[in-house]
Amino acid sequence: MRFAVRVKPGARREVVGGRHGDALVVAVVAPAVEGKANEAVRKALAKAFGIRRQDVTIIAGHRGRDKVIEVPDAAARLDELLRY
Repeated sequence: MRFAVRVKPGARREVVGGRHGDALVVAVVAPAVEGKANEAVRKALAKAFGIRRQDVTIIAGHRGRDKVIEVPDAAARLDELLRY
């Protein structure tokens, strides 16, 4: 399943939940430098969906705050996180 994500790098704490338009909001502590935020996003989403980090793929938006993520079989959990 693919879905949009809005990343907030440099946050005070890691949070997955809420909406930014149609995108799921992912706040990470890591700065947006040298791919650190991307890895933090993968880790945070893996934890939120209860899957391995390797199963979270960034399809588009490697250099921006708006990303397209692919996660296997995540429809039900995604609905819960978007309502947060």
